[in-house]
Amino acid sequence: MAQEQNLTLTVALTGASGSVFGRALLEALDADPCVARVHFVPSENSLRVIAEELGISGRNGLVEKLLGHASTKIVQHAESDIGAPIASGSYPTAGMIVLPCSMGTLAGIANGMAGNLIERAADVSLKERRPLILCLRETPLNKIHIRNMGLAADAGATIFPVMPAFYSHPTDSTEMARQFVFRVLAHLGLPQPGTYVWKPEAH
Repeated sequence: MAQEQNLTLTVALTGASGSVFGRALLEALDADPCVARVHFVPSENSLRVIAEELGISGRNGLVEKLLGHASTKIVQHAESDIGAPIASGSYPTAGMIVLPCSMGTLAGIANGMAGNLIERAADVSLKERRPLILCLRETPLNKIHIRNMGLAADAGATIFPVMPAFYSHPTDSTEMARQFVFRVLAHLGLPQPGTYVWKPEAH
């Protein structure tokens, strides 16, 4: 996707470990001048993981708690809100990112369940041929996981496992998460300032 202005994106956080990655994604999108609106859907299970990993509890004011400040572009939706704009194919978005993506969410998306807003928004992305990036967070993988990844990929999703790079010599987990998020956004056509670019030394 070419870099455009005034983009609308959907972001979902699910109950897999890796809340620091989800927060880094929201921070990057909130700061990106090309992004006008972010529809943010935290799953019920993600709320518990966020509380355990980041020490942030509660649904109310979650965006402000994650960012450390209020946001004018990020709109939060409940997982049960199937009447949200992103549940309809007539509502235009530039794509959807699920980070982190649990195996349960993958299964729902891969098998077209559309049982909640995350699964429905992903289903809309696939049927409308819009980018859908699933940042999976699980190990080891069983055959069910692998089969569902194949089904989702065949339907048009990009499988983008949470595998941070170390060649950038990250100083902490926050920087590691930021650089991973930058790679995800570059894949979506949103290059970010501060992205580490591999430049091997000449021999």
